Amino acid sequence: MSDTELAESPSDDQDYGDPRTYDPDFQGPTSDRSCTDLLCCVIFTLFVMGYILLGLVAWIHGDPRRVAYPTDSQGHFCGQKGTPNENKTILFYFNLFRCTSPSMMLKLQCPTTQICVSRCPEKFLTYLEMRFLNKKDKTQWEYYRQFCKATASPAKSLSDLLSRGDCPPAVYPSRPFLQRCLPDFSTINRTLIVGSRMQFDDGSGKSRNIIELREAANGIGKILDARTIGLKVFEDYTTTWKWILIGLTVAMALSWIFLMLLRFTAGFLFWVFMFGVLGIIGYGIWYCYVEYIGLQHKPQSAIMIYDIGIQTAINMIFHLKQTWFSMMIILCVIEAIIIIVLIFLRRRIRVAIILLKEGSKAIGYIPSTLVYPVVTFVLLSICISYWAVTAIFLATSGVPIFKVMVPEGGCIHEDETCDPEVFPETHIPVVCPGASCNFAFYGARSVYHEYIIVFQIYNLFAFLWLVNFVIALGQCTLAGAFASYYWAMRKPEDIPRYPLFLAFGRAVRYHTGSLAFGSLILASVQMFKVIIEYLDSRLKKAQNSVARFLQCCLRCCFWCLEKMVKFLNRNAYIMIALYGKNFCASTRDAFYLLMRNILKVAVTDEVTHFILLLGKILVSGIVGVLAFLLFTERLQEIVEGPTTLNYYWVPFLTLVLGSYLIAHGFFSVYSMCVETIFICFCEDLERNDGSAEKPYFVTPSLHRILTKKRPAPQRQRE
Repeated sequence: MSDTELAESPSDDQDYGDPRTYDPDFQGPTSDRSCTDLLCCVIFTLFVMGYILLGLVAWIHGDPRRVAYPTDSQGHFCGQKGTPNENKTILFYFNLFRCTSPSMMLKLQCPTTQICVSRCPEKFLTYLEMRFLNKKDKTQWEYYRQFCKATASPAKSLSDLLSRGDCPPAVYPSRPFLQRCLPDFSTINRTLIVGSRMQFDDGSGKSRNIIELREAANGIGKILDARTIGLKVFEDYTTTWKWILIGLTVAMALSWIFLMLLRFTAGFLFWVFMFGVLGIIGYGIWYCYVEYIGLQHKPQSAIMIYDIGIQTAINMIFHLKQTWFSMMIILCVIEAIIIIVLIFLRRRIRVAIILLKEGSKAIGYIPSTLVYPVVTFVLLSICISYWAVTAIFLATSGVPIFKVMVPEGGCIHEDETCDPEVFPETHIPVVCPGASCNFAFYGARSVYHEYIIVFQIYNLFAFLWLVNFVIALGQCTLAGAFASYYWAMRKPEDIPRYPLFLAFGRAVRYHTGSLAFGSLILASVQMFKVIIEYLDSRLKKAQNSVARFLQCCLRCCFWCLEKMVKFLNRNAYIMIALYGKNFCASTRDAFYLLMRNILKVAVTDEVTHFILLLGKILVSGIVGVLAFLLFTERLQEIVEGPTTLNYYWVPFLTLVLGSYLIAHGFFSVYSMCVETIFICFCEDLERNDGSAEKPYFVTPSLHRILTKKRPAPQRQRE
């Protein structure tokens, strides 16, 4: 279809409402307004007040130290400053073999005595061996007692040791893993392999082998699986936070530079975007190919650096050659798609570049719009931080709960709730020799703790609602400012002073309810998507092929619904900024206006978004490549970056995602500018005819590219 055919789309289709008529008094966003969607405004206000109250209650009951520090059997934190365990940062398990108990995963706690130590054992040593060696070397007890309770004294026999439970029956060479002492199999393999099996005494008179010890370590790994990623990621963030801030600053600077260049060289910058994105993706294809070829000649055993059976899939996925091959194929497909799109949309891209130049003029007259993404970024950061902190405090609410634990099991009182202060005076130690009252978990039986899950759902939904409201507020504010530019007959003389500030004031004062209404609809759709993803992850193993197909269809439908709601909301906010109507009326007017100009929408909207998408990818790609080279120690000769990362992809992905979001925030100013100008242009064509009595507000260059008609000289007004 030619551009001339696009320009001649019908504008008077009665099925989509009546076109706008000429109004001599209309000169931009309506100043005579009233509050819209008051009921939703009240509900939103009460909801936010409830959210603040929830945060205060969670802050009172929660304790985030329970996430950062491991807890011993007495409920004390390891490594916390100002406590007796300040210098004891590692958790040590008396009997690691108890961690293979089937009930362990239900309790999320290994049923054995646990103490805080300053270092892990460095050698195999049973208690009986220690007593024998201590007769010749008195330092053996001093070495062994650091893995016993503080009140421990030498036992006369093994049975006495097991009944008192003050010391472990044996210690194994270990090293810290997530602040827990876990067996160091590399040391074991160098010293104690006997044929294909490794036999050793567990200190209680039983013969064990390496397979049993590995299973015990796997048991600990199952407990830590939910905490493993979070703790190691937190450690990586504490190591690289300065580099992350530097990378995000670079992304912000690049976004600013590109926006400034769009003001003067939009056409040239498009080619920079295109070749830059294709080059970065090409580099990714080349790197994936090099890694894949390199792993072809490397034995699989060399990949398993710390093979204790508890490595997560995320840690190993980047070391699998199949993964590099898959990534290479994906990048090749993306590269091909971009090239094909550029070939078929080359004419439409020329139209989009003209629109970007027109948007650059608007931004040049209202430069404060380039600062507004910073305001949005700050508000979104507050929402994200509040949600994360509230979630952590809710998850750590409760008091220490202690349970009776018996080394060998089989006691009638096992798993009963107990009080460690009075436990030694009760009859349980007599009935169950070796029983101890150990910390089990955090919890309580109050009404608040019974509804923790409900509060977490409330926290998530409030987060989605607030984030979408902040974005809606930004879109409505920018739309109001750019509409003031478009409907100024003489630019910049007729543009009101402080248009961005005026638009922000109108949005907050009159249309908080309408913005909250649109945000509520979008947040509800996103919440359903989250629920579907959660159910899919929980029921994945129980689903058959039909159920998985239906799940995939449902996920696809909600994805399309979310995109449609975002599109309608964005255009509704433009109409709200223009006329000040409620959300439903503005959505209807925007939809009818777009349907009356549907062919023009296909040219302006998606193609413009595609060009801006290339810019976002280029910014995040440049920062991502630099971050990848830095965190994988390929820039050590130029910059000395971090060298002790657990997962280099943690700060890398953070920087890529953060850079994309920053670029999206800045480029969204252009996106909103183009969409607002297009909506106003469609309104302008319906209201006016270009005569001296009804002159167009559109600039001649934009009128010419969208209508393929040159306005008469007397109608041209800048």
